[in-house]
Amino acid sequence: MAKERGLLSPEDFAQLQKYMEYSNQKVSDVLKLFENEKMAKYLQGDAIGYEGFEQFLKIYLEVDNVPHHLSLALFHSFHTDHCLKENVRKENVVCLSDVSCYFSLLEGGRPEDKLEFTFKLYDTDGNGILDSSEVERIILQMTRVAEYLDWDVSELRPIFQEMMKEIDYDGSGSVSLAEWVRAGATTVPLLVLLGLEMTLKDDGQHMWRPKRFPRPVYCNLCELSIGLGKQGLSCNLCKYTVHDQCAMKALPCEVSTYAKSRKDIGVQSHVWVRGGCESGRCDRCQKKIRTYHSLTGLHCVWCHLEIHDDCLQAVGSECDCGLLRDHILPPSSIYPSVLASEQERKHSKTSQKTTDDSNLCISEALRINPVSNTHPLLVFVNPKSGGKQGLRVLWKFQYILNPRQVINLLKDGPEQGLRFFKDVPDSRILVCGGDGTVGWILEAIDKINLPVVPPVAVLPLGTGNDLARCLRWGGGYEGENLAKILRELEMSTVVYIDRWSLEVIPQQTEEKTDPVPFQIINNYFSIGVDASIAHRFHIMREKYPEKFNSRMKNKLWYFEFATSESIFSTCKKLEESLTVEICGKPLDLSNMSLEGIAVLNIPSMHGGSNLWGDIKRPHGDSCEINQALGTTAKVITDPDILKTCVQDPSDKRLEVVGLEGAIEMGQIYTKLKSAGHRLAKCSEITIHTIKTLPMQIDGEPWIQTPCTIKITHKNQMPMLMGPPPRSSNFFGFFSCPT
Repeated sequence: MAKERGLLSPEDFAQLQKYMEYSNQKVSDVLKLFENEKMAKYLQGDAIGYEGFEQFLKIYLEVDNVPHHLSLALFHSFHTDHCLKENVRKENVVCLSDVSCYFSLLEGGRPEDKLEFTFKLYDTDGNGILDSSEVERIILQMTRVAEYLDWDVSELRPIFQEMMKEIDYDGSGSVSLAEWVRAGATTVPLLVLLGLEMTLKDDGQHMWRPKRFPRPVYCNLCELSIGLGKQGLSCNLCKYTVHDQCAMKALPCEVSTYAKSRKDIGVQSHVWVRGGCESGRCDRCQKKIRTYHSLTGLHCVWCHLEIHDDCLQAVGSECDCGLLRDHILPPSSIYPSVLASEQERKHSKTSQKTTDDSNLCISEALRINPVSNTHPLLVFVNPKSGGKQGLRVLWKFQYILNPRQVINLLKDGPEQGLRFFKDVPDSRILVCGGDGTVGWILEAIDKINLPVVPPVAVLPLGTGNDLARCLRWGGGYEGENLAKILRELEMSTVVYIDRWSLEVIPQQTEEKTDPVPFQIINNYFSIGVDASIAHRFHIMREKYPEKFNSRMKNKLWYFEFATSESIFSTCKKLEESLTVEICGKPLDLSNMSLEGIAVLNIPSMHGGSNLWGDIKRPHGDSCEINQALGTTAKVITDPDILKTCVQDPSDKRLEVVGLEGAIEMGQIYTKLKSAGHRLAKCSEITIHTIKTLPMQIDGEPWIQTPCTIKITHKNQMPMLMGPPPRSSNFFGFFSCPT
């Protein structure tokens, strides 16, 4: 067991992280307990003995019995003498401040703080520099972590030695704290190599999910039938299938997500797993694979070939990743950055000088060199979108792609995946979720400031999905074959969507107001009747979620709220409660009786309603049509010209539409009426309100007190337009160049 200070084993650290995942305690809460009489007895100044340390772990990890070997290893890793009294023996105590600092950093500290703390752990003599013996101990720890990650250690030790020399920027023969932090914040993944970030571990664990089988299936372990219609367990990553009772004895998962050695970089080999031949036909000889009497056949987890056992020799060892090779990052394309060539490392250092990224040391731990002439796909999935659809989509993508390409947004958020892909050429992004999820990803792309922004496609989950409808990806995923959707993505084209900044400046008032949900408009913004209906729907769903668990129920509730709104007309004579300026010019609303005003960026709202309406237009793209009509001006209010204006979400202009009430909205939704009242087309809008009104951005409603609203152009985002459907429709508005 590791007893040297700073040498906690990777296995122990991984076990510690698992305990921390299930604990809700914070270090600050535990420290308060040491101030009361019951726990104060364990304190010796700022130090605690082993018994007090055990009590700290039990409370912090919320477990009754921490494994003795883990507790002891942690205790020895904290040995220090800077906080001890003269009559206290060093080997019997550790410094409580060091312990609390360590766990605080693991809770989510900045990389710079983690680097400073690890420096102090290895600086055993406390002189503020790492000398040659201390550097050797660091290299030893890196080697042990590499062994735990299954890397080829034989080729790594000289690389680690050279890397530590490079950290010594001034060539003094020792490493200062400044040099250490500088290295960890640029291109050297120190926290990963020291075992403080274990995100790289391919641990051989299967990702089981319960599954019922509509056809005969045999257990990969005992090779007995699971039973037609009976439930077993299937691994999401490799389709290794077992009885429930066989899971504990199953062989390790064969899926490795990245290359652990230089010899594995660049050339991908087949990874075969017995069984799982769902097509029932051999891809080599085209004959049937009979699965009715035993576990037969092999399938490759990367190219998904299915073959007879006897056909294995004829297939060869090299894998081309099959029909979906354009999207897949095979393990041979991903490798630890420490295995990169000297030229690659120099290029990385140059690129990082202009990058401000607090998590750089983690994202740089792996490097990606994709197969030439491919478009690696980064998939973001919101598991909660569309009921259980999101979770099923997540499982399916984890099998057909490299699991490192598939990000669970609720677990990991978008930033980690975007950083991982930031230097991947010709990559694409697929967002699986609703309009809110798409907005989340686009906002994250803005914040990370990628050197090249990949185009974004949408797999719509749930209801609404206005942006997906406009991009020809449909109104909602219905369980279609994901491989088919990915092949359609290969035929997609890049278009650019305008995005708009929204600033809300409230007036001084004692009234309470809701928080504004977003500061960016991707789809639309509205005030009045439609926002009122959406707000009532939102409040009711938040209060009684069980009443909104199906699309049909949602539509019925929406119809009920719309009917109520048409009776009570809560937003009647809206034009008297606000003024609208378009590019600094007032918009005349005096001759109208409105209950709603909508500002449109795309031709879809409320799950497919086109408030601007279609027009019969001449042949040609929308840009040519608008130019021919003389409609390239920043402001258009002439009714005759507005009748012929074509919506173009990439023309850096918005459409303004007036609504007479809930009945008119319902007529537009059911196609009984073609559109609302076209008021203007413009590039900047300012709205002044004099009373509290319902508003919404991209389907998210809120109640807003009197305010000034400013809408200005923010940027354009590259999106992927799905291939044209066989039958013609009105979606032809993205052809104008920007």
